[in-house]
Amino acid sequence: MNDPIKILGLIPARYASTRFPAKALADIEGKSMIRRVYEQAKKSSALDTVYVATDHEAIAKEVETFGGRYVMTRADHQSGTDRCSEALEKIGGEYDYVVNIQGDEPFIHPEQIDECAGLLDGKVELATLIAKVHDADELYKDGEVMVVFDKNHNALYFSRHTIPFVQSVQKKDWMKHQSFYKHVAVYAYRTDVLASITKLPVSSLEKSEKLEQLRWLENGYSIKLSETKYDNICIDTPEDLKWAIKKIFKA
Repeated sequence: MNDPIKILGLIPARYASTRFPAKALADIEGKSMIRRVYEQAKKSSALDTVYVATDHEAIAKEVETFGGRYVMTRADHQSGTDRCSEALEKIGGEYDYVVNIQGDEPFIHPEQIDECAGLLDGKVELATLIAKVHDADELYKDGEVMVVFDKNHNALYFSRHTIPFVQSVQKKDWMKHQSFYKHVAVYAYRTDVLASITKLPVSSLEKSEKLEQLRWLENGYSIKLSETKYDNICIDTPEDLKWAIKKIFKA
């Protein structure tokens, strides 16, 4: 009988942010953003352990106040993936996978974490979520990351441009002819793969799109996809936070 898959949940939370400094500590109706992310992650039935991976004592102290676990990491990491790799090394333990839960998504659904974790069978190298686009405005939204995939739900390409292109059809009618999917950034890494991908140099496509997952694809790694019905609210700016509070608590 095979041993059960053991999964570590990590929430990368850096202090510095050009558009929203110290946003992990921002108050959301009486709770900090990092607390809300942590509490949602703890509701997942798939994670064996949850840690916040941070670079700042103020965030560490906040995690301590609500009884959470944290691990200190360097401040110079270029991505949450790199921070997760260092955190895993420091935490140790015999984990098969790491799930990276974004530190600026305080309303993430625990079911999304479970959906991503449900793909992890020991053979899957990397996994993430996608959601079908139903709104034409969202299809052409600046910065929205789109994805195309093969018949086995393995990612073929991610782009900040609308993909695929529908030839000989006006853009307003594209959704009548083709289904489109956006990326939902919950990542899972097999632990040996996590150690490897963080050592890879930045790739050509990654430089162009500013998407680290393209580095993995360019180097031959496969990314398994699971479709979720849930939508995420990512907080990038103080304006995003005001909008989210109004939407969630004052609707």
